[in-house]
Parts: sequence; C-alpha cells; structure tokens
Amino acid sequence: MLDTRPLLLTSDFPAIHREVPETLQVNLGYLCNLSCTHCHVNAGPKRTELMNREQIDLVLEVLQRRQFNTLDLTGGAPEMNPHFRYLVEQARGLGVTVIDRCNLTILKEPGYEDLAEFLAAQGVEIVASLPCYSEQNVSEQRGKGIFETSIEALEELNALGYGQGKELYLNLVYNPNGIFLPPPQASLEQEYKVRLQEDFGLQFDQLFTITNMPIKRYGAMLLAKGEYDTYMQLLKNNYSAENLDTLMCRRLLSVDWQGFLYDCDFNQMLDLPINPDKNRLIKEQALIGSDKPRPHLRDLLEADFSAQPIVVGEHCYACTAGQGSSCGGSLHEE
Repeated sequence: MLDTRPLLLTSDFPAIHREVPETLQVNLGYLCNLSCTHCHVNAGPKRTELMNREQIDLVLEVLQRRQFNTLDLTGGAPEMNPHFRYLVEQARGLGVTVIDRCNLTILKEPGYEDLAEFLAAQGVEIVASLPCYSEQNVSEQRGKGIFETSIEALEELNALGYGQGKELYLNLVYNPNGIFLPPPQASLEQEYKVRLQEDFGLQFDQLFTITNMPIKRYGAMLLAKGEYDTYMQLLKNNYSAENLDTLMCRRLLSVDWQGFLYDCDFNQMLDLPINPDKNRLIKEQALIGSDKPRPHLRDLLEADFSAQPIVVGEHCYACTAGQGSSCGGSLHEE
C-alpha cells in the first residue's frame, strides 16, 4: 500500500502545546467487520491487533489515578475486542463518561445481537459513522448493503431510547466522499435530521463533520489517483489559525492497542509517539530506533503530560482547515 507518512513528517505547521488532558482515547485494536475507503486506520476483518487484558486493566488504573472525565473507545470496531464489555462496565463504575465509536453494522453482526442493549444499560454515548443519508454515497465509501444495515441499527438504537435528546446520546459522523472539505456542520445536521426523519422515522442528537485524513487507506488512495498534492493544497489554502486553540490534541491523549501514548489517533497511525522529553520514564520502556523512548500508559501513573509540546506534521492542516475538524466534529461554525 502506498504510504503518505514520509510526505507528512516535515511541516511548517505552528507549534502547539497540550493543556490538561480530559479525554483518554483508547484504540482497542484494528480488527473491524468493514474496510471503508476513508479509514485512516486501515482497519479490516483480517487485522489481528487487539488490546489485551493487562493493558485494559492499566487503562482502568490510569482512569482512577488521573481522573480523566471521558474514555473514548475506538478501533477498528472497538466492540470486537473480547474485553470491551469488561472495560465499559468498569469505567462506568468509576463514573467516567464512555464513548463508543461505532460503525453501526457491528450491532447486526452474529454474536453481537445484544450489544445495543448492553450499551444502553451502561449509558454509553454512541458516536456512529454514517457518512451520508444517501444510500449511494454510503455504498461508495463503505460497501453495498452497509446503508440498509446501518438504518436497521439506528432503528434499534432509537427503540432503546437513543437519540431522543435525553441521557442516551446518539451522535452521527459525516465524512466527505470526495476531495473537498465538509460543509458547515449546523446546516448539514439539519439536513440529516430532516431526511432521516422523513425517510426512516429516525432521530439522533448531533452530527459531527470530520475532514478526511491523508493517511493510511485514504492517503494511499490519494497517491494512487495522483490527488495527494491537490488535497494537501486544499487543506493549506483553507487553514484557519482560529482553530488552533480548540484542537482536540490539546485536551486529549491517545493510546494504541499496546498501551503506547500519542498526541492523537492520527499521530498514532503515523507512528509518531508523544514527546517524552519533559516526563519521567521508566527503565523498561520500548525504544524507537536506538535511543528514543516510547511513552506508555504506565507513565501516566507518574505524570499527566500537561503543558507538553505536541508532535505536528502536514496532516495537522486537516484539523485546522475551514471550520476545523476533531473527533467531536467541527471546531467552529462557518
């Protein structure tokens, strides 16, 4: 697969620093029941990387010690990790808000028939990928039949009380299916709500618009089509310094399936570990190259990684272009 990583490492993106981390975003593994074209993780049914119980317990220890207010679970399909339910139950027991980044179709897979009920019983917030309210656009990104299954999953979630403007939050995610930035989030949200209500009787809380990242599978597609330079120029032409203060990496730490730390999920996929220079590191850490330590969850038991330089690259322009982009949608409304 073509790799954009060497093209992203050298950048003139401005220096930024982390504030106090509030969200621990944990990638439970790259195994997924889908292989979407826009996936920056390159997840799929043949991936075998999954976080083990030892690292899961360490996540819980960090949550208790560092008092993060949100645990954001991602993948792959995070629900396919065999320890997913244990982690959710334990984290909710600590009073932590749990977000499940769900592709919807997993709720209809054999062996996961009671998953929606479990999520509702635990009060888990669902952030669900639905790149369009149009069957054609969804099929282009995610494959044939995915749209119908996603609608069925949304119907089940609504029946359980999700998306009713109450305690069971159901938020949808839009990704562009071409080389363009997402439209204004508020207006697109209203369009989604009207179409999903009129066509299927469905409800949800918020729509999150997310700019596609030029890395992994999506980056490889850009290179294969000769569109990488065009896309990067689009991102840079629409750079907005207004978005720097609200970038998600400033209040978030990302954890990979092995427990290593990154500034964000995108740096994780590019193997750009968090900067360890100002933090206490234990002797047993794995090394990158010959002398660069790779910070791990264990280090969060001793340091909170606040006020630390964030590792940046050319891909950071995707988060700052236009209305901005984060795992929670746009950073401001155009």
